[in-house]
Amino acid sequence: MSFHTENQPGVHAQPDAATRGFVFNHTMMRVKDPKVSLDFYTRVMGMRLLRKLDFPEMSFSLFFLARPEDGEAPEEVGQRTAWTFSQRGVLELTHNWGTETQADFKYHDGNAQPQGFGHICFSVPDLDTAVAWFDQNNVTYVKRPDQGKMKDVAFIKDPDGYWIEIVQPDKLTALGR
Repeated sequence: MSFHTENQPGVHAQPDAATRGFVFNHTMMRVKDPKVSLDFYTRVMGMRLLRKLDFPEMSFSLFFLARPEDGEAPEEVGQRTAWTFSQRGVLELTHNWGTETQADFKYHDGNAQPQGFGHICFSVPDLDTAVAWFDQNNVTYVKRPDQGKMKDVAFIKDPDGYWIEIVQPDKLTALGR
C-alpha cells in the first residue's frame, strides 16, 4: 500500500530513510490521583494498563495505557516494558506522589490561558452510543455533538480536566470543506 501525504508548506513528501521504523508511541499527561484517572481511562474509555513503572528516588509513577488489538503482553517485566514502548497510541499518565492528598492541587489543562496542549482524541464506532455511555457515567462535557458550529464532534473532560475529543470517523467526511 502506498501513502501519499497532503501537500502543504513545510511538508516533506517522503520521510527520510533515517526515520524508517520510527513509531509514535505515547503522549504523557500528569494526573493528580492515579486511582481516579485509572478508573476513568480503563472503565469509561476502555483502555488497558500495559505497564506501571515506579521511580521512588524521584517520587513519581508512570502508568501506560492503550487499546492493544493483537497478541498477549509478555509476562517477564523487562520484555513487557520493551513491548509497551513498541506499541502505538499509548497514553502515559504521570503521577507525582502526594498530589492526590492536596485538596487544591490542579494541573493546567492546556486550554485555559496561556493555551498550549489542547486535547487527545478517541474515535468511536457509534457517537450516539458513546454519548449515552458518557452520560450514564456522569462524564463532564465541554461540548456535546449537537452544540457549537462543529457538529458530530464531542469534547469531554477527564478527572484532571484534560479535554478528550470524541469522533465517529464516518460522520466527518465533510469536515473542513
